[in-house]
Amino acid sequence: MSLPTEIKQWITNQDGLENLHLTTAPLPQPGADEVLVKISTVSLNYRDTEVCMGLYGHHKSVTQSTSLVPCSDMAGTIITSHTPLFRPGDRVLSIFNQTHQSGQIQLSDMASGLGLPLPGVLAQYRVFPAHGLVRCPDYLSDEEACTLPIAAVTAWTSLNWMRPLGHPVEEGTVLLQGTGGVSVAGLQIAHALGLRTIVTSSSDEKLARARELGADCGINYRTRPDWDAEVLRFTEERGADVILETGGAMTLRRSFECVAFGGLISCIGYLSGKEDAEGERLNTNVLALKRNVTLKGILNGGKDRFEEMLGFYEDKGIRPVVDRVFAFGEAREALRYLFTGGHFGKVVIRIE
Repeated sequence: MSLPTEIKQWITNQDGLENLHLTTAPLPQPGADEVLVKISTVSLNYRDTEVCMGLYGHHKSVTQSTSLVPCSDMAGTIITSHTPLFRPGDRVLSIFNQTHQSGQIQLSDMASGLGLPLPGVLAQYRVFPAHGLVRCPDYLSDEEACTLPIAAVTAWTSLNWMRPLGHPVEEGTVLLQGTGGVSVAGLQIAHALGLRTIVTSSSDEKLARARELGADCGINYRTRPDWDAEVLRFTEERGADVILETGGAMTLRRSFECVAFGGLISCIGYLSGKEDAEGERLNTNVLALKRNVTLKGILNGGKDRFEEMLGFYEDKGIRPVVDRVFAFGEAREALRYLFTGGHFGKVVIRIE
C-alpha cells in the first residue's frame, strides 16, 4: 500500500480538554524489532482526561512531558515489520505499559506508559516495539478490541492477580462500582467466570443494562446511600469477596465495611476524589484489620495477563460494550463526553 509522508495526530499540552489540537508529523519509521502500525480505533480512559487537563501528577515517578500525543489503547494493523513476531496485515492491540511483560509492575515500567510519559496513540500511525503489542482476536471488531488494553486487563488483574496463570478465580461474589469501562468489563468477566455480581450506580437505567449483562444485584447509591448495608444484606452478611474499588475517597470506607472477611479490595480509580471528605479521614490500618482484608493497588497488568485474558475472552465469546464511537476529528468532544460520566462501557474514536 502507498504510505503518506505525513500523518495527522492530536497533541495535548496538558492545559485543558478544549486546547487539544490536531496537527501533522512525519510518518514514523520502524527500527530493529519494531513495527509500523496503522491505527484503526482508540478507546478512551479517565486517565486520558486527567493527562489532557494536567491533573495526572500522583505518580511522581513518571516524568511529566509537557506536549505529547494522548491516549494509550488502540487496535490497528501492522504495515511494516522488522521483527519475526509479526507480519504485515496482522491485527494488534497495544499494551499500556510497554515494558510490563510479567508479574508485579516495577518502577522502570512506569516510564513506558503510553499517553504519558511516552507519546500515545491518538494518531493515524505509530511505531511500536514488538514486545509492546499483542495479537487481536479475530472475532472482535476494531471498535470492540481497542477497549481491552486498560479497562479489561485492569478488571482481569483485579480478580486474578493472586492466582497462577491459567487458573482464574472460580467462586465468590464481586462488587463492581459504577458502570464505566473497568466495571462493565469486570461484570462481563465475573459473569462468564460464574461468579455472583453486584453493581452500584446512580442510574436505574444503567443498573437495568447491567442486569442484562448478568448482574445479580443492582444498587442505586443515590437512593441507597448506605449501599454497603445492602451488599451485606444481599450476601447474607458475608460481604463481597472481591471489590473493584473505582470510587476513591468517598467510597473506600464503605468498601471496607462490606468486604468479606479475608476478602480483596482492588483499588483502581478515584472518581469520587483523591482526598477524604472533612471529618471522614480513613484509618486504613484499623479498617483493614476489622475484616482482615487485602487492599491492593492495581496498575493494569502485564503482557502475560493480557494474553491470558484474551484466551478467556475468545473461549467465552465475550464482546466488550462500546457506548459510543466518535470520528477522529471529534476527539475533543469524545474526551468531554467521557469526562461527564454519562457513558456505559467504553468510548471509542475511529481513526480516519
